[in-house]
Amino acid sequence: MLAKLKQFFSSRGGGAYLVGGYLRDSILFLPAQDEVDIAVPGDPQSTGRDLALALGGTYVPLGPAHGVARVVTVAGEGRRWTIDLKGYSGTIQEDLAQRDFTIDAMALPLEKWDPCITGITGESIEDPYNGRQDLARRRIRVVSAQVFRQDPVRLLRAVRLAARMNFMLDPETARLVRADSHRISQVSGERVRDEFLALLRMDGARAHLEVLDRLDLLCRIIPELAVTKGVEQPKQHYWDVWGHSLHAVENAELITKGHQNSPIYTQVPWNAETNEYFSQEVSDGHTRRTILKLAALFHDIAKPQTKKTDDTGRTRFLGHPELGATMAATRLSQMRVSSRGIAMVSKMVEHHLRPMHMMQGVDSPTRRAVFRYFRDVGDVAIDTLYLSLADHLAAKGPELSTEEWIGHARMVGRVLNAHEEALTGDGSPAGPGKLVTGNDLMEHFGLEPGPMIGGMLEKIDEARAAGEVTSKSEALALAGEALRNLREEE
Repeated sequence: MLAKLKQFFSSRGGGAYLVGGYLRDSILFLPAQDEVDIAVPGDPQSTGRDLALALGGTYVPLGPAHGVARVVTVAGEGRRWTIDLKGYSGTIQEDLAQRDFTIDAMALPLEKWDPCITGITGESIEDPYNGRQDLARRRIRVVSAQVFRQDPVRLLRAVRLAARMNFMLDPETARLVRADSHRISQVSGERVRDEFLALLRMDGARAHLEVLDRLDLLCRIIPELAVTKGVEQPKQHYWDVWGHSLHAVENAELITKGHQNSPIYTQVPWNAETNEYFSQEVSDGHTRRTILKLAALFHDIAKPQTKKTDDTGRTRFLGHPELGATMAATRLSQMRVSSRGIAMVSKMVEHHLRPMHMMQGVDSPTRRAVFRYFRDVGDVAIDTLYLSLADHLAAKGPELSTEEWIGHARMVGRVLNAHEEALTGDGSPAGPGKLVTGNDLMEHFGLEPGPMIGGMLEKIDEARAAGEVTSKSEALALAGEALRNLREEE
């Protein structure tokens, strides 16, 4: 890949620079994700299209107004490379002056770049703002005091870059972030979404959210979170609503990392298929694992608005799942999250108490209850079960009862097993195909097509899942009884 890049830019007359990157022993090298930033003279859009063609990759116009283009390609051994091209005019030094952070304001002529050779000298690298020194000190520092005013999305990028590299924000840079935090409202929803979800995707998401809060950014992005601070909960909860929500994010992350040789997480139902499930990309390039963390952040968002004390002095939050689902959908729409991502989060928020209610007072939920749960919650039924696990851990905190936790985790395992046993490969109730079809019902009862047919089929599927009908004749008898009841009501 490196040879192809050098050959391509050499054929165009040179002038391309590797920008930013990282240093190890004073040598520029690729980050693990194989992300490359290249400054090119002239128009990056035409260069990007030509480069994509030369590499057999995909051209992605990130924003012509900002002079940025992206090429995504796959090299040997399936390694995915993301190459961002930014155009510059004038000198490379003038371009570096427009960069955001000092570690990104370094440049190396592309022809001198070889991460496998240790011959890169300090003289080869353009470093007008002492980026190498900041790398050595592991800090993120702005090039100038104007960077956040020039592009306020850099407020979030500063935090994401520090989180990704495990660096600290320079104190003056942190002060500038707080001073300019109000400017985040000027950033488009799409750009906020990309930076915020990229931060949430990383390990240690709760700590990253706390940094955003200390910098006065989190509640500007999600204003509904501000009123959760200090909202006390019943004694079953260790933290207030704010603390509980952040710890729910943390536990959603931890329960989807496998058993981790931990006495707590070993109880979580987990295998290779579960890991594959949560690794599925489902929204805006992010996995179910990240969307689960997003749902955990929103799951109790409506508790402040629904908090009431009944006649017995008991604190209740009646209706908070339903209202929370609406609030989450509204906020995520403004953040331009995909329609599927919004649907997934709002459905999880709406049903996050269902697993607990399904488990109360029984050794194991009935097959009918499991069927109804998966029917109602649909695409995120499994995700919502794991949200309930994260919710339980976040509610109890350091006062977690091992016995209660094991019971909750085992119940989730039983629900998953019951659902798996009740399914065939195509997701229909167990057995060789359906007992009856819509055509069977219309022919047998002389009915016309309509919603009544769907309702009867649903009753048959539910009864079959509960083990109450096992043959076509029994299914027709059940449908006939449902039809008689309906006609009597009419």
